[in-house]
Amino acid sequence: DSGAPVIGLEPSCLFTLKDEFPALLPGEDSEKLSQYAVLLEQYLVNEKKARRLNLKLKKATQPIILHGHCHQKSFAAMEDVVGALKLIPEAQVETVQSSCCGMAGAYGYGTDTYEMSMAMGELSLIPAVREANDKTRIVADGFSCRHQISDGTGRSARHAVHLLDEALPASARK
Repeated sequence: DSGAPVIGLEPSCLFTLKDEFPALLPGEDSEKLSQYAVLLEQYLVNEKKARRLNLKLKKATQPIILHGHCHQKSFAAMEDVVGALKLIPEAQVETVQSSCCGMAGAYGYGTDTYEMSMAMGELSLIPAVREANDKTRIVADGFSCRHQISDGTGRSARHAVHLLDEALPASARK
């Protein structure tokens, strides 16, 4: 009721508030929640555009490849993820052109679905991560996406918020 944003980090959870709550629990409260629910990256980019955000971040020293969660792609939120990462001065962000990572929640952990899950990951995401040099930062906001990347490549992907946090000067992290 106060108009304060509801900020989320996990795309599948946040877009549940925006999309599924109003459908499953129709009413004024669900509609309000839907209107005020935003991903952190969307919030930061909007605050920057409104000139209410002035972060003094350290320069990027490594390239970044970004995998978008299915919900981020289907709700046109990828531009804000890239925009938030580019708040880091000199950040070089390359978005992997991929469909679903293949994990789809717990789908990839099923004994009957594991091979299909990995085949989906092998279409573009997993090869792109394998081909990236060791200094390239891998970003994926989705929990299941990060697991699929780890399972398929042995590399760790991080949420965009971690890179933003690391770019904060030590004096701002206290």
